[in-house]
Amino acid sequence: MSSPKVWFITGTSSGFGRLMTEYALDKGDIVVATLRKPQVLSDLAARYSADKLLVLKVDVTKQEDIDKAFARTRSAFGRLDVVFNNAGYSIVTEIEGTPVHKAREIFETNFWGATNVSRAAVKFFREVNERGKGGTILQISSICGFHAFPQNALEGFTDSLERELPPSWNIKICIIEPGLFHTDVLNKAEVLPQHPAYTDESFASVIRRKLVGAVLEGDADKFTRTVYEVVQGGNIPKRLPMGLDAIELLNGKIELLKATVAETKGLSVDLRRDGGGIGIL
Repeated sequence: MSSPKVWFITGTSSGFGRLMTEYALDKGDIVVATLRKPQVLSDLAARYSADKLLVLKVDVTKQEDIDKAFARTRSAFGRLDVVFNNAGYSIVTEIEGTPVHKAREIFETNFWGATNVSRAAVKFFREVNERGKGGTILQISSICGFHAFPQNALEGFTDSLERELPPSWNIKICIIEPGLFHTDVLNKAEVLPQHPAYTDESFASVIRRKLVGAVLEGDADKFTRTVYEVVQGGNIPKRLPMGLDAIELLNGKIELLKATVAETKGLSVDLRRDGGGIGIL
């Protein structure tokens, strides 16, 4: 029988973070649950012993909180298998109508918080775990655009990070792109005033606003079970769209990119230097 995995989960107060914490514990795994208000998990802390659940106060916008949390993980368990990088929040607005200070705030959490946790995870997997054991980072992104600008940046960072890591470190990174799943996260989103130029009922931003408070079709419990099973199976994809809506949106993006390549390839045929040089292909 394999030993239980050690999970490091951010944003465990609600949504996917809370659900994954509960599910991993129920399956016998060990969880380091991080959140800004540890009292929110008092019910779980009362049910599970300290050798199964370690609840830590972490604000992912503070590097010292992240460093202390990974240090506590090392001292408590001496190893780490999975980082479920989930901390974040949503704002519902139009890009043009987003105040700069609001954009910076959400980037501090959803982008810089996630990237700093990722870098700390890589260091832990390489320097604390047994040589070559590695680990898995699950980046919770979004394919539906409620906070698309920091999540798009996070996906770009994650792609770059994954390409930098040598195979010998055995660190696997998966970008999880959920479609519309019903959790309490969207209902807690900050809804900013509508920009007066974006009131047409057919506009995407208007349609997104109508989803706040709605019952969404995706089952968050099924999402949690499926992600857990993927981790247990060990075959970690670089990207994991979740939900048929996410698959459909991804297919649309693929077709658009293919059309772009077909339309513009001819413009690049004769752009090399006549004297030659080094290329990446």
